[in-house]
Amino acid sequence: MSRKIKVLQMQNRYNVNASDLAEQVIQGLPADRFEVTTLFLRGRPGPGEPESRAAHSLYLDFSQSDLKGLRLRALWQLYRLIRAERFDVVIAHRFKPMNMLMLLNWILPISLCIGVQHGIGDFDRAYRRWEARRLLKKNWRIVGVSRAVRDYLVGCGAGFNASNTVQINNAIDIDRAEALQHPKAQARELLGLAQEPFVFGAIGRLVPVKGHVHLIEAFVEVHARHPQARLAIIGEGRSRDELEQMIAQRGLGQVVHLLGEREDALQYVQAFDAFVMPSLSEGLPLALLEGMSGRLPVIGSDIPSLKSILEDCGGRLFPSGQGTVLAERLLEVLDMTQQARVAEGERAYDYLRRAHDIEDFRRHYRGLLTAALAMDGIRDD
Repeated sequence: MSRKIKVLQMQNRYNVNASDLAEQVIQGLPADRFEVTTLFLRGRPGPGEPESRAAHSLYLDFSQSDLKGLRLRALWQLYRLIRAERFDVVIAHRFKPMNMLMLLNWILPISLCIGVQHGIGDFDRAYRRWEARRLLKKNWRIVGVSRAVRDYLVGCGAGFNASNTVQINNAIDIDRAEALQHPKAQARELLGLAQEPFVFGAIGRLVPVKGHVHLIEAFVEVHARHPQARLAIIGEGRSRDELEQMIAQRGLGQVVHLLGEREDALQYVQAFDAFVMPSLSEGLPLALLEGMSGRLPVIGSDIPSLKSILEDCGGRLFPSGQGTVLAERLLEVLDMTQQARVAEGERAYDYLRRAHDIEDFRRHYRGLLTAALAMDGIRDD
C-alpha cells in the first residue's frame, strides 16, 4: 500500500470555525490518502474552542515581534519542523506564511508549495514583487480565491502567471448554511429586531475598510423617504464608537442597529430583507455568499472582488465609497414588489450554487494537489 501524502497547512493565527476554508481544504483531502497537519503561527484554542479537523495540530505561539523584520527565530523553528517531518506538500495561507515558505523552500526540498492569496494589494510594494520573482520556484502553485484576486496576481509583476496561478473560488457549505438559518420571525426575535419593518442587513467587522460609514450615510436618505425601514449590522470592531456617534448625530438611533459579534452570523440572514456589502476592499467576502444563501437581493460596492460576483448573480452595484449612489440602490430594492425581490434573491442563490459550492471547492484543491504531485512523480493512490 502506498504511503500517505504528508501535507502541512500553515495559517497566520488560530481561527478555527465551521466556515473556515482551511478546514474545508482538509475535508477535501481523504484521510486514507493524505495525512494533514495544521500549523498556526500565532494563537491557540481556549477552553471549549474548536480544534482543527487535521490529523495533527501545531501551535507555535510566536509573538507579533517574532513575525516582523528578519523573523530569524520563526524561520529557524519552521525550518527544523519541515526538515524533520519531510512534508510532501506545504500550503501557506495569506502573505506572511507564504513569504516565509518561499524563503525556506530555497534551502528545503519540498515537492509542492501552494500559496493561497485571499486579497488584493499584498504585492503592491516593489520590493515584495522583486523578492517574489527571485524566490518563486517551479514547484510552486498560487491560488487566488476569486477571479479578481487571480487577475491581480497574474498582472502584478511578481512572477505569477497563467501556468503557476489558478483560481479556486472561496465557497460556503450551502446545505449547512440553510440548515443553520433560523426562520425570519425567530431570527429577528433573537437579534432583538421588530417583526414588521423592512430590514437591510450587513455582516462584517466594524473597521474602516468595511465601509459602514458610507452605508450609514446612505441610510439617512433612506430613512427620510421610508421612516419604517431599518438597518442592522452584525459585527464588532474598533470603529464602533465612531459609528455610534455618527448614528446619534444623524438621528438614526431608533432605526440603525449595531448588533455586535455573533457566532455563525449566517444563522441570522433570514432576519434581513436585503443584504448589503459596502466594503472598500475585500478578497472574496464570505459574508456576501452567506447573504446569497438566504435567497436575498444583494447590493455591494464595485471593488474588483465584488463586482464580478454581483454582475454574475444579478445583484446591484454602487461606486465604492459613494453613499449617495448606495442610497439609490437601497431605495430601488425598497420600491420593488415583494415578488420581484423574491425573484432577485432566487437568482443570487442559483448563482451561488453554480459558482461557490463547497464540494467544488474541495474537489478543486484535491485536483490541484493530485495533478502537481503526479508531475513530481508522487502518486496518491
